[in-house]
Formats: sequence, C-alpha cells, structure tokens
Amino acid sequence: MIHVLIVDDSSFMRKSLTHILHSDKFIKVVGTAADGEEGLRKVKQLRPDVILLDIGMPVMDGFATLEQILRECPTPVLMVSGLNEKDPTLAMKSLQCGAVDFIPKPSGVISYDIDKLSNKIITKVKVAASSRVSKSEIRPPKTELNSGMSVQGGGLVARKKMVVIGASTGGSHAVTEVLSDLPKDISVAVIVVQHLDPEFVPLFVDRLRWRCALEVSVPQRDEVIRPGRVFVAPGRCPLIITPDGAVNKIRFGYEAPPGNVFPSIDDTMESVARAYGEGALGVLLTGMGSDGARGLKAIKEAGGGTIVEDPSTCAVFGMPKAAIALGCVDEIVPLPQIAKAILRKI
Repeated sequence: MIHVLIVDDSSFMRKSLTHILHSDKFIKVVGTAADGEEGLRKVKQLRPDVILLDIGMPVMDGFATLEQILRECPTPVLMVSGLNEKDPTLAMKSLQCGAVDFIPKPSGVISYDIDKLSNKIITKVKVAASSRVSKSEIRPPKTELNSGMSVQGGGLVARKKMVVIGASTGGSHAVTEVLSDLPKDISVAVIVVQHLDPEFVPLFVDRLRWRCALEVSVPQRDEVIRPGRVFVAPGRCPLIITPDGAVNKIRFGYEAPPGNVFPSIDDTMESVARAYGEGALGVLLTGMGSDGARGLKAIKEAGGGTIVEDPSTCAVFGMPKAAIALGCVDEIVPLPQIAKAILRKI
C-alpha cells in the first residue's frame, strides 16, 4: 500500500485528489494539509511514501516546503500546480529543487476538471513511491573510478567517437551532473536523450548551458555531428544518426504514438550502434521501465562500451536494471563517478 499526503490550500483540490487516489486499491491518502507549514508537520508525523504538494499556498509556499522536506525528512514529492500552468519554468524549477515529477493542474489553481488526469496522477504516484530520495545537502563523495564495479571483464581497447546518454525519472539532475564534469575539449560528440515533454526541452538545454563547459543545443535536421558538442533530443520524435558519406548526420524518426515514452532512448542508441560500431559508448542513467536496455545491448553487440548508473544513486533503478538483465553492461558506476568513467574510455 502506498501512503500519500496531500498538501493544497484548496479544500476542493484536496477532496478531488483524495477521491482520485482512492480509486486505486494500492493507494491510501493518510492525511491532508492546507499549507506548507501544516504539511511539514504532517510529513514528520505520518511519514508518507509520497507527497502531492501545491506551489501557491499561504504561510509557506510549495518550494519552501519542498526544501524543508528534503532537508529534514526526505520523501518523494510530486509538485501539483495551476500557477501559470502553461509556463514550463515551474516544472523545471520543481525538478531542479528535488521534486520527483510535476503535475500541472489543467484549469488553474482550482481545477474542477482534475479528474481527467486521474490515470496520469495515479501512475506518477506509483513511480514516485519507487523513487530514491536523499537529504538535499548530502551528495555522494567523488571517489576514484576504480571503486566502480566491472561486470563484463576488462577495459575496452577502441577509443570512442560518440557518447549517448539516456535518462528518465530523476534524470534531469543526473544528466546535468555528468555533463558538468566533462571538459570543454573532449574528443567526442554527446547525445542526450532525456524523457521530457517537448515544451520542457528548451529550459533543460538552458540549464545545461549554464552548468556545462560544452556547447549544448537542440539539433536541426541534417546537422552534422561534430566533437565537443552536446545534442539534446528535442521531444516526441526519436533522434536518429545516419551516415552520409564521410560524416554522420542527425535525422528524426516518426512521432511516438500516444502512451509511449518519448523520445526513445532505444531508437537513438541503436542508430548510434549502426553508425559508430566500436566507437560508440552508451550510458544509461536513472529511470523507470526498460527504455535504453535494448539500445545498450545493440551498442555492446557492435563492439562499443556500456555504462549504467549504480542503484545507490538512482532515483529509480528500472532502466539500468533492465540493461543489466540483458547482460550487456560493462560497468555499474555511481553517478558522481560516471564522467570519469566516460573520460577513461574516450
């Protein structure tokens, strides 16, 4: 049973969200609160598995409450807000501050049609319940790479020309940490495939530009792959690498059908395996499900290298675990050491 606390200053929203969650037999709302200060008290008292947290509230707003929760009693938090619901900056700020995910209210602060998001809310609560959350001020030490666990034997001989990084739940922070530890003069190109709604991608790219020494952009169709660049997949259409004479170019596949994860990590990694062979390095970070496992296997079978994030630092260990189950992983490495693992192989 997943125990949930709802923190929202609207009594209608508290009742509506409770009704939605109680429609699933595996979820139980153990309490509600009308402001952040009351919510923080109830988090300490009830110890819920997941918190639904509004942003615009009296006494203590959602962001201040989130900060206190992660500092004092780390718990997976889903931010739920109708403030500027069409402005993606709130979602990105929520993720940057440590929320597991963000749910926009469909019709503003008090959304009488919130029930149309019932399935999405229930799914996100279940994903959040399986997430790993640590105290906000604590970060794993940046130890030497040799503490990483090798599961497939010796090191790789071929130097790499392309690194493709896939991530989903919790990946915004993880990708940022990896790229911020890479130097500006690396000899490879990097592709990032992060499961994000298309409207959030520009903000994600801006965040990476601010934190990283590398040049980061959303690529254009037929753009030539060049070393020292980071290309972020744009949205629903998978980013595909296609050889064109002496160069490799970026193309886009068909838009993902409703209900599918997007953009597809598998599609991108498989195209990288075909284009670069043993010159490819695949990295799979935190995320729910199995997207990327098949792609990582394709890179391994083409002679390339493969790295997955260690469960000790994953928000959700689903995608790396699926790749390990396929027997295609060279190294399992904690997040603070992944950049070093990449540099060692290129």
